[in-house]
Amino acid sequence: MEVINLNTDPYAAKYLIRAKIETDGIVERPDVVGAIFGQTEGLLGDELDLRDLQKSGRIGRIEVEIRSEKGKSVGEILIPSSLDQVETAILAAALETIDRVGPCRSRVEVIAIEDIRAAKRQKVIDRAKELLQMLLKQGKQVSEDLIKTVREAVEIEEVISYGEDHLPAGPNVDKSDAIIVVEGRSDVINLLNYGIKNAIAVNGTNIPKTIIELSKKKIVTAFLDGDHGGDLILKELLQVADIDFIARAPPGYEVEELTYKQIVKALRNKMPVDQYIAMNKLDVELKKNEKGNNAHKEFSLWELYKELNSRKEAALLNGEKIVLRIPINELIEKIKEAKEKGDTIVTGGVISQRLVDIAHQKGIKKIVGYKIGNVTKMPVNMLLLTKDMVKK
Repeated sequence: MEVINLNTDPYAAKYLIRAKIETDGIVERPDVVGAIFGQTEGLLGDELDLRDLQKSGRIGRIEVEIRSEKGKSVGEILIPSSLDQVETAILAAALETIDRVGPCRSRVEVIAIEDIRAAKRQKVIDRAKELLQMLLKQGKQVSEDLIKTVREAVEIEEVISYGEDHLPAGPNVDKSDAIIVVEGRSDVINLLNYGIKNAIAVNGTNIPKTIIELSKKKIVTAFLDGDHGGDLILKELLQVADIDFIARAPPGYEVEELTYKQIVKALRNKMPVDQYIAMNKLDVELKKNEKGNNAHKEFSLWELYKELNSRKEAALLNGEKIVLRIPINELIEKIKEAKEKGDTIVTGGVISQRLVDIAHQKGIKKIVGYKIGNVTKMPVNMLLLTKDMVKK
């Protein structure tokens, strides 16, 4: 509640008497003030005499706002008081005894006795809320800036310059059997932000030789923006490099602005190249594949799959050599216990999440099966292929 600025000590006033006045004739402010002092004099005794109270500062300056219209006057009387509640109430009641102002009949009615301290307290509370919000916002901003600064410093330190083309890349590009090809440095930094350290950027629409050579040796996922620029880079990648999988940011989004959840979802939903091209009806001439370990181009895997399927068996391979044959219904347990080292599993059954998890623990990089089941957690460096992908 707003308190009018009165000519009294703001620390002394505790209450504000607010009254309305009506007169049957035209009067002015001095007339009303004179009536208040004159008609209350001696009414309340010496202790509550208005003149003495005002001199001692226990009553502030009496404010009167009066206006005249149609031969009558109406207005408001404001009296600040530092008396206690009882004395203030008595003084307020005394105002209603005023029945004349000058020659005019009058009526005074006390509207309210306001606690000035309550109004001040509310003002303090409201302002304190504003200041606290400013402080919290400032603190949050400082915290966010600090985290961002430290995080960016770490990320930039982890970005390396890779190959003769000096491409921005994560520190694990050389160590990993699988890499993620993105468009630019900002994409590499965003993936690093979420712990993905095997990304490398093409840095433009002309695919560098470094990317082409890497694609011959590693399992490559092209992870591109969900816009026209991403479409153009994808077409060139498919023509000059050996790409295994394709992942895209949601339409209209760039890889550099994706959240962790969006990145994981996009990589989890990556598609083999042939499937992506067929689904999106792309008119593109694929580069002849040169990978010795590119499963969907190897005739021997298809022949092995047919043989194993006819015998209801699965096999663990190390390169092209079979190191372990397993009845298909014992595959998971035997792989879990196997002492033989291998890099590929071929099975006529469904590739399940449990099989993927066990295979990943054993360091297996490739699984060929009848179909891919409900696999929701896909290791980045593992290749899952169905029989249709290895069929020549």
